[in-house]
Amino acid sequence: MTDDNWFLNRFRLGVAIKPVDWLKLYAQTQDSREWYSDRPNTPGVMGAEGDDNFDLRQAYVQVGPKWVNATIGRQALAYGDERLIGISDWNNFGRTFDAAKLHYEYGKYSVDVFASTVVYILRDSFDYSDLFNGAETHRDQVFSAIYGNTTAINPFTIDAYALILDEANPTKIVQGITYPGTSLSVPGTRSDFVTLGTRFKADPKKLNGWEAEGEFAFQKGQVSDLDLTAFAAHIGGGYNFKCPWSPRLFADYNYASGDDNPTDNDIETFQNLFPTNHPRYGYMDLFSWQNMHNPELKFNVKPCKEVGLEADFNWFWLANTNDAWYRSNGTTRVRPITPGAPNYVGAELDILMTFQPVKPLVIWVGYSHFFTGGYVSATGPSDDADFGYAQATINF
Repeated sequence: MTDDNWFLNRFRLGVAIKPVDWLKLYAQTQDSREWYSDRPNTPGVMGAEGDDNFDLRQAYVQVGPKWVNATIGRQALAYGDERLIGISDWNNFGRTFDAAKLHYEYGKYSVDVFASTVVYILRDSFDYSDLFNGAETHRDQVFSAIYGNTTAINPFTIDAYALILDEANPTKIVQGITYPGTSLSVPGTRSDFVTLGTRFKADPKKLNGWEAEGEFAFQKGQVSDLDLTAFAAHIGGGYNFKCPWSPRLFADYNYASGDDNPTDNDIETFQNLFPTNHPRYGYMDLFSWQNMHNPELKFNVKPCKEVGLEADFNWFWLANTNDAWYRSNGTTRVRPITPGAPNYVGAELDILMTFQPVKPLVIWVGYSHFFTGGYVSATGPSDDADFGYAQATINF
């Protein structure tokens, strides 16, 4: 059992210059620090947030009008519900990419095409990406995509995408660096695969309070020289009640395939890529969109304009106990692979209050409890876990 508490702070300062309508220059610095923790102060070691003192988070040039433009430089990439491409802003550093992106839109249709490589967080030195080989891992990662969107089919927003990840597994492991992208890292091998998917989401304002959403993704290619075939799905629906406190009830289900045989030349573990997993699969960040069955119930109310209350309950099973339980970062295995163990991992209760007394200030206070299941009991320590937090954000 691990007990710890810590205090995090993050400061961001951005400057945008737009001399004409077709030109924008943007730069943003970030200072992130972790205080009073028993963990090492190095990013990624023992799950630590660690320190990254005043580094360059974003710096890009955008050329062109709104309907067709190019953005070149260090930038945030976020698409859909960020289940595969997101900024992961609950992490104290967040995520950015060194990228070149083309955007085109016409009426109710738009498409983005980009090539990118994720930025490493490096303590006490400039944050580099594979583009500049700043971490000297020789991974040479290139993450590229075609991502289309349309609102032409009322009341739905519909996305379709093709995502391609090509990277070598690091020739050396640098302490304090996480290697997002694939769940299996074997030095000297290579990963090259495509993710084909679609997403839909209905606007409840156009459906008299009803909600509906889904996302489906299929992967094919190679991960660490193993043949990859994997699939993931998300489906959900709910209703927004028109009465005092504006209650909302929502249910969803998440599935992602796992590997059925870790000793053969195939792999069926869905690769979660670069997501924002918090709080998609619980606020405790114990799971990623990999090797899972996850039904969930959500209930929200808003007693007044300034206050929101939320209660979520998640249940978790492994899709296959011949594969691992993957933490929110998509690469760390929580427990060793244990074939034959029960696949019920447990359940999580999340309670959250948000308070916005004035527009620039938002306060979050939350508590979560994880009820362990048979899989946890069969694979190691099995105490329930508690997580409490308070957070304040000031925008100016």
